Amino acid sequence: MDESPGWNAIDEALRPIYGDAEPRHWGTILNYRLGGPDPLDGVSAYPRDGHWHYVSYGMSELYEKESDNPDESGWGFEFTFRLARPDAAVAESGEDGESGEGGESGADGEDEPPVWPVNLMQNLARYVYSSGNWFAPGHHMNANGPLALDREECTLTALMFAEDPELGTIDTPNGRLQFLQLVGLTPDEYEAARTWNSASLTELFASRLPLLVSDITRPSLLDDPEIAEAVRAGSEADGSSSGALFVPEIGWSRDGAETRLRIGALQADGLAKTIPGRLGHGRGVLLQGDDSDVLLVPEDGGALTVDEVDGSNLKLGIPVAALDGLIETLRPEAGVRPVPGLPELVIEVVQTVIRDRDGNPTDQVIG
Repeated sequence: MDESPGWNAIDEALRPIYGDAEPRHWGTILNYRLGGPDPLDGVSAYPRDGHWHYVSYGMSELYEKESDNPDESGWGFEFTFRLARPDAAVAESGEDGESGEGGESGADGEDEPPVWPVNLMQNLARYVYSSGNWFAPGHHMNANGPLALDREECTLTALMFAEDPELGTIDTPNGRLQFLQLVGLTPDEYEAARTWNSASLTELFASRLPLLVSDITRPSLLDDPEIAEAVRAGSEADGSSSGALFVPEIGWSRDGAETRLRIGALQADGLAKTIPGRLGHGRGVLLQGDDSDVLLVPEDGGALTVDEVDGSNLKLGIPVAALDGLIETLRPEAGVRPVPGLPELVIEVVQTVIRDRDGNPTDQVIG
């Protein structure tokens, strides 16, 4: 009997690309299900021409079938990440004086893959397991700092998620599994991801980044006037595909006719930039919090509509004529402000303490 059908299915998906090549593998000492800190059972990295290809094991069901969903294996995906390999001339020097992390650098770059992408994958896995929020192609998130914390020259500070262009989606004995690739973004590229159609943006970026490889020192693709114009025109024509935003600092209260929406300064700024591409195009946006959700939808009439759902969630119908006023009140400055034209809706913006990739608070405060 095959005791690891899910794990073996991942290996079989990799075999047409890498054959019998042995990857660099990081395994988990104490399984998360037994109280360990790392949800992923392991991460492998394969060398490719010009980049490392990382693949996770642990977001899907690697062993016996445990979930009630017969169609998907576990969370339905595994992470992948493609990291550009520096050439021999710029490979970092290890403690033993040799290039890389324990070996001489080959002609196509460092011989040992960096460990930080493994930690990044583990942190993302912790978020999914602890929050219940999963990722899918088109999703994006701000890392609140460089992806590679130990590299001062790192320009990538956010992530976009796309289907791995080579591995795609497979069927396993435990259900369907999609290989979900992490794609590093610069700050302005992240803003573009929030204001435009994610599928279109991914296709556009793929025209400049073969296999969507992440080079942590690259300049922004928006420095290219052709790319910048395509993003501007696409955002204006299509609006945003960001139908849901994770907003940990979100809450609401009602006092008579007044509804007060409380939101963190960092999330307020993000929502303000998302509204034109969502409500301005006749689409809603869901703000997902830790304890409650708030759904904003456009209203053709001139009055605010308020509906409580299950006692903890809220649906707000925002008149289209009031969108500019709402955006103005969502500026990232702490304070309490009524929405111009909608005095019954009050926005309370609170300070946001920026946390690092491990979830620890930093000295940076927004608002």
